[in-house]
Amino acid sequence: MISPDTKSWTWVLERPCPECGFDASATPATEVASLVRANAAEWRRLFASAAIRAGRPNESTWSSLEYMCHVRDVYRRMDSRIDAMLSEDDPTFANWDQDLSAAEEQYEAQDASVAIADLEAAAAAMAARLDALTDDEWPRPGRRSDGASFTLGTIARYMAHDVVHHIWDVEQFAQPR
Repeated sequence: MISPDTKSWTWVLERPCPECGFDASATPATEVASLVRANAAEWRRLFASAAIRAGRPNESTWSSLEYMCHVRDVYRRMDSRIDAMLSEDDPTFANWDQDLSAAEEQYEAQDASVAIADLEAAAAAMAARLDALTDDEWPRPGRRSDGASFTLGTIARYMAHDVVHHIWDVEQFAQPR
């Protein structure tokens, strides 16, 4: 298992990411659904180019297959969190140990063709959910177990950075077969 990333990434809601360049602070929440659709298309492009495969580029970095499985699960996890924010008053989300999920669900051993289809389905569901939000719903609150507070708008933008950033991660280490 790789060393877990323990830093809080909530700062991406305030300024551009110096690595991937995505600026969640300048991204309207109402545009995240289209970003999600574009992100799924980018994962499909990477899959078609054979950039998605098992095998880590180094000991401290996930493989492109692990990143793709993680993004699929980000969409699923965020869908669950958005559901809680819509149905409860200021819910607290259970902690998600992403590295433990990768190990327990054996991301590295998953079938990439199944994983990309599942990512596309999860992204489509997420985009549809975001498109259906009303102006009155965007400010609804929720919080992580570490106390970080979100609205539907900020959690959508936070998620958008995560999935865009992982395209950047994969492209940094993509090597032709």
